Amino acid sequence: MEILQIVGIALTATFLALIIKEQKPAFSSMLVIFVSIVIFLFLVEQIYEIIRMLERIAINANVNMVYLETILKIIGIAYIAEFGAQITKDAGQGAIAAKIEMAGKILILVMAIPILTVIIETVISLIPS
Repeated sequence: MEILQIVGIALTATFLALIIKEQKPAFSSMLVIFVSIVIFLFLVEQIYEIIRMLERIAINANVNMVYLETILKIIGIAYIAEFGAQITKDAGQGAIAAKIEMAGKILILVMAIPILTVIIETVISLIPS
């Protein structure tokens, strides 16, 4: 099972980071970042399969692919912002992590405006005059 491998890698890295942190804090942070990236790369295949499945569903449902692409970009922004913020927090930089989270939220809002516009226009068109 993949989750056992991921948890095993994460726990091993955690113990190593705790041991290394006392002697070389910079190496400990680099180890955490490296393992985080390895775990992400381990999941790339599953992410790709999810995207393909969503594309097939959208095609079968006759959904405009622009909307699906926008939603996938929004999800990507959320995950990347969370990933960056967590690593930054782990490095002891909570203020920078908060700025990453804020930037992610603003970018998500910007990306969502076209979808929100279509939803509002659809609702308005359904309301009798």
